Amino acid sequence: MAVPLSIVCLAFLFVASAFASLQPRIPEVYLQNGNFEEKPNPKDLLKTKLIGKNSLPKWEINGLVEYVSGGPQPGGMFFPVTHGTHAVRLGNEASISQTIKVKAGQRYALILGASRTCAQEEVLRISVLPQTGDVPLQTLYSLNGDVIAWGFKATSNVAKVTFHNPGVQEDPACGPLLDAIAIREFYPPMPTRANLVKNPSFEEGPFPIFNSTNGVLLPPQQQDLFSPLPGWIVESLKAVKFIDANHFNVPFGLGAVELVAGRESAIAQIIRTVTNKVYKITFSVGDAKNGCHGSMMVEAFAAKDTFKVPFKSEGKGKFITASFKFKAVAPRTRLTFYSSFYHTRIDDFGSLCGPVLDQVIVSPLA
Repeated sequence: MAVPLSIVCLAFLFVASAFASLQPRIPEVYLQNGNFEEKPNPKDLLKTKLIGKNSLPKWEINGLVEYVSGGPQPGGMFFPVTHGTHAVRLGNEASISQTIKVKAGQRYALILGASRTCAQEEVLRISVLPQTGDVPLQTLYSLNGDVIAWGFKATSNVAKVTFHNPGVQEDPACGPLLDAIAIREFYPPMPTRANLVKNPSFEEGPFPIFNSTNGVLLPPQQQDLFSPLPGWIVESLKAVKFIDANHFNVPFGLGAVELVAGRESAIAQIIRTVTNKVYKITFSVGDAKNGCHGSMMVEAFAAKDTFKVPFKSEGKGKFITASFKFKAVAPRTRLTFYSSFYHTRIDDFGSLCGPVLDQVIVSPLA
């Protein structure tokens, strides 16, 4: 018996839409001249120093801003410009800014290639008023430059994005290096009856835009309202890393979190619970198949309970799933996850790594 063409078409559309829903949304764009490949007019350059407020195309600059190329530099320095050829370096108290169009009330993440240029403490201050945050650059998570995500919530239809070096370095030639800046729009995830955790499999996150094979760092002390990882709080002193299935082994779906700095690298979420009710928590722990070997341990906290999940990584992308029970002691319960130990990649001792966390499920027991 022949199947009507209309039914075949409907079935195809259903499958296509289901498949599309699994793909990461791509409202991800560079800011204007966000990779700094549109060169300044030669008359606006004094060697590498930009001269004039509007000397960097599409940007407004203040203070000592340099337009540089990646690679070895005079004096034995090296600039890790991995997203193109050119970058800008911010001197003491210098800044660059750009006004962009956004949607009032919507959440966004700025995704940028950034690194320090000297072996001293450097900080990048990011502002989209009234929100401001300091991103520490002292710790290098990968030797060829890090990619960082910073979240904000738009308060009007336009936003002025500013990147500022607030420090006074011992060497005035030092300062943060920016080599690519893009933006991604987020949609707030919601819990369900089957799972009280928002964004449980990290399917909504700052997916890498400029072909970063090192993942995207989520800076420390990011609150849920403006987090670059919707639904989650980065409450630690060091960053955690968002990884994607295109470049890493991810247990479920398209995204996961790698806990890259031991107990200094923690994520949390506050969920709604019923006092004295018992819940089941399930989560997966594995390795990203990125050369991270050894005995790992993920510790989880829920209400007054602590759970430890050991995992022996052989670097082959395996994972395990663990389940526990806990009793809520309040209408809100904080879930926290961190790695017990520090790890570095076996092929690159300068790159921090750690266990992967994915598929966090909390459901009430009958």
